[in-house]
Amino acid sequence: MTLLLTGAMAGFFFAYSSSVMLGLDAAGAAHAIPAMQAINVAVRNPVFLVAFFGTPVAALVSAVVFLMARRRVAAALFLIAGLVYFLGAFLPTALVNVPMNETLATATVPANPQAALKLWSDFSVPWTWWNTLRTAFSALSLLLVGAAIFASANSRSARFKDRD
Repeated sequence: MTLLLTGAMAGFFFAYSSSVMLGLDAAGAAHAIPAMQAINVAVRNPVFLVAFFGTPVAALVSAVVFLMARRRVAAALFLIAGLVYFLGAFLPTALVNVPMNETLATATVPANPQAALKLWSDFSVPWTWWNTLRTAFSALSLLLVGAAIFASANSRSARFKDRD
C-alpha cells in the first residue's frame, strides 16, 4: 500500500510540473486562471485525499510492522521515506501551495491582458517551482519505499539461506 500511495503522489506532482502547468501557461492567463481555480476545487476529492494523507501514514505503519518483524533496515527505510514525503511534499503543500491556491481562488481575471498575465505569472512561476520540489521529494520517498521492499526481501531470503 505504501508503494502504491507514494507512487500515486509522485506521479500526481510530476504530472503537474511536466504537463498541467505547461499547458495552462500555453493557454494564456485569461484561460489559465479560471482553469486552475476549477482544478483546485476538483482536486479536493476522496481519491486524492486518501493518497495525499495516506502516504505518510502508510509509511509509518509499514515502518512499525517491519520493526516488529525485526527487519530493521526495511523499517528504517520506510520511516525515512515517510519523513521525506512529509517534509518535502506534505508540508510544502500545506504551507505554500494551498495558500497560493486559496489566494488565486479569490482572484478575478483582470480585463487587461497585461494585468492578467502578471497575476498568472506571479502565481504560476513560484507554484510550479514548489510543485517541482514536491515532485523531487515524492520521487525520493518512492525510491526509499522501493529500497525498503528490496531490503526486506533480501533479509528474508538471507534468513532462509541460513536455515538450509
